[in-house]
Amino acid sequence: MSSTVSRRRFLGTTAAVSLAASTGQAAAPSDKVVIGVMGLSRGRSLADSFAKKPNVEIKYVCDVDSQRAASCADLVKGAVGKAPQAIGDFRRILDDPDVDALVCAAPNHWHAPATILACQAGKHVYVEKPCSHNPQEGEWMVKAARKHNRAVQMGSQRRSGETLQKAIRMLHEGVIGRVYSSRAHYYSLRGSIGTGAPATVPEHLDYELWQGPAPRTPYMDNQVHYNWHWFWHWGNGELGNNGIHSLDVCRWGLDVDYPTKVTSSGGRYAFKDDQQTPDTNSVIFEFEDRRSISWQGLSCNRNGDGFVDFFGENGSMVIGGGGEYTLYDRNNKQVETEAGSRGDQEHIINFLSAIRNDKPLSLNSEIEEGYKSTLMCHLGNISYRTGRTLNCDPSNGHILDDKEAMGLWGRDYDKAFEPKV
Repeated sequence: MSSTVSRRRFLGTTAAVSLAASTGQAAAPSDKVVIGVMGLSRGRSLADSFAKKPNVEIKYVCDVDSQRAASCADLVKGAVGKAPQAIGDFRRILDDPDVDALVCAAPNHWHAPATILACQAGKHVYVEKPCSHNPQEGEWMVKAARKHNRAVQMGSQRRSGETLQKAIRMLHEGVIGRVYSSRAHYYSLRGSIGTGAPATVPEHLDYELWQGPAPRTPYMDNQVHYNWHWFWHWGNGELGNNGIHSLDVCRWGLDVDYPTKVTSSGGRYAFKDDQQTPDTNSVIFEFEDRRSISWQGLSCNRNGDGFVDFFGENGSMVIGGGGEYTLYDRNNKQVETEAGSRGDQEHIINFLSAIRNDKPLSLNSEIEEGYKSTLMCHLGNISYRTGRTLNCDPSNGHILDDKEAMGLWGRDYDKAFEPKV
């Protein structure tokens, strides 16, 4: 929060808005949707896309890096002719009663705390993947969305791609018979992050607010703005960064919720550097009724291809990263193929429609579904970190009979930002 907006005023205002939202006394949403965007790496693209939709106003673009905030404001002005306010503290967005929705594209450790605060302030939320830093936060997000009757959409945009929707419907209708296995892939060519050293925080960066809910650590020269992904303190590794996209499609197509068993293996094989999360990782998720999902992630090797494969009694279906699909019979003969799109724009339209029609549960990637897919990433990471197979409750994904593993279900917080639903 900026120094000109007191915390007392913020808490009083958001509490009042939250009460109105939870009691149904808030005014019905108008056709115009006013938005604030938080986190201007991925959020820069989202701000541009939202701004170009009919009857949408980007009132704020927010980043703890003042240079990025100013640059994004210029981008939006160039796209629609009107510059939003460039700010450094997202709580100013929540404190503005004219704002309908928060777009949260900040680092992972901010996703859940910001979403929960936004719901309490009566705002709808478009939150980037993975929806949470840890499993406990995902459960809290679902509770917050229900308590305040807010539309909370996770940014797994392929759920809104029309061709992919058709492909998944075909799977559910039995086009390849009973679908019992799905396989997800990720290949990239990331370099080393090196060995970091303590450094002076740049003048244009509010590192205190960047850390937000995470316990405080010294500023290092190889973490902000992107390499935080590879540290458990803030990120979820490649599994949470890109694996979430393909695993969400796997879970959707296989029509499963929570796994019964999770096994992860891999390591930091390509480079010796500061990265804590694996660059080479394989995870297997087993589900009830003889079904499984596997994920292979290679962050530092592009010698492979594919996105998602489904295997059934009568053939297979291959899903491409762009939303296209190809169908094969039992003899691996191509039967049908159709081009598609990732669904980025359709996902935004779906979110805006849910707000305008006051139908929070009409979202294509409503937060409860988003959390179930995100939880797969968390469980894979917990299995990796503990070095053993996890047995899980198929009704909620909770880890059974393993106190150490279940200890990673949540995290410690800086007391000023500890989420409370």
